[in-house]
Amino acid sequence: MKGPGLFSDIGKKAKDLLTKDYSYDQKLTVSTSSASGLGLTSAALKKGGLYSLDICSQYKYKNTLVDVKVDTDSNISTTLTITEILPSTKTIASLKLPDYNSGKIEVQYFHDHGSFASLVGLKPSPVVDLSATLGAHGIVFGAEAGFDTALGSFTKYSAGIGLTNPDYNASIILADKGDTLRASYVYHFDEKQKTSAVAEIIRKFSTKENTFTVGGLYAVDPQTTVKTRLNDSGKLAALLQHEIKPKSILTISGEFDTKALDRSPKFGLALALKP
Repeated sequence: MKGPGLFSDIGKKAKDLLTKDYSYDQKLTVSTSSASGLGLTSAALKKGGLYSLDICSQYKYKNTLVDVKVDTDSNISTTLTITEILPSTKTIASLKLPDYNSGKIEVQYFHDHGSFASLVGLKPSPVVDLSATLGAHGIVFGAEAGFDTALGSFTKYSAGIGLTNPDYNASIILADKGDTLRASYVYHFDEKQKTSAVAEIIRKFSTKENTFTVGGLYAVDPQTTVKTRLNDSGKLAALLQHEIKPKSILTISGEFDTKALDRSPKFGLALALKP
C-alpha cells in the first residue's frame, strides 16, 4: 500500500529488531501451498511441559484472502481480507468461535500523504478504535484512540511522530493515555541494511520507571542473520536465524540474566519448513 503507512507502523522497525522472532519455546511449522492459491500450515508448539497444535488453512483468490485457524482448544479463528473494494482500501473481518462476540471488522484507507483505519467490534455496544497518519518526505505524524460505547469512555489514546531515512529510523510515541513515552532510534550502517543498531527508551510517568534497551542486527551472509539485545535490567538475549533452503528457516534464541548468573538461561528453537 502507498503512503506513510498506518499508526502501528511508527516505531515498528525498532520493535521488530528488538523483539521479532525471539522465542524460548520449541516450535515446528510446516507449510504447503498449491497453484490454485490454497495453503496449509501446521504448527506444533512445546511451551514448558505442554504441547499444542494449530492448523491453519489459507485461500487466496484475486483480491480476497481467507484464513481459517483451528487450535488445540477447538477454537476456530476466521479472517477475511479484501483489498480494493474501493480504491486504496483494505477490509479485514475476523471472528473467533465459540466466542460470537469476538467479531471485528476493520477498514483501512491509504493515501499518498496519509492513512486512516477504523476497527469496530461486532456486538451491540462495541469498542471503536480509530487511527490516522499524515506525512510526506520521510516524516509522519499519527494518532490513535479507542472508545468504549458501553462505558462511554476512552480505552486508549496515543500520538506519535516517525522519521524515516535510508540511514536511520526514529520515532517518539506518547501512549497509555499520556502515561508512557517511548522513543526509539535505528541506525543502518550500509545501504542494504545488513548491519543495524537500535536503541529504545521507555518512560512510565506514573511510576517514574525508565527502561532502556539496545540491540543490533548483523547479516553474516545472505542466509544467516544474528541479532542481540540488552536491557538495563541485565537481560542479554541473542538470536541466530539461518535459511536452510529457500523459505525454510531455523531460528535459535537464548537469553540469560547477567545480574543473576545462578539462574538457568532460556533457550528456544523454531523450525519453519516450506517445500
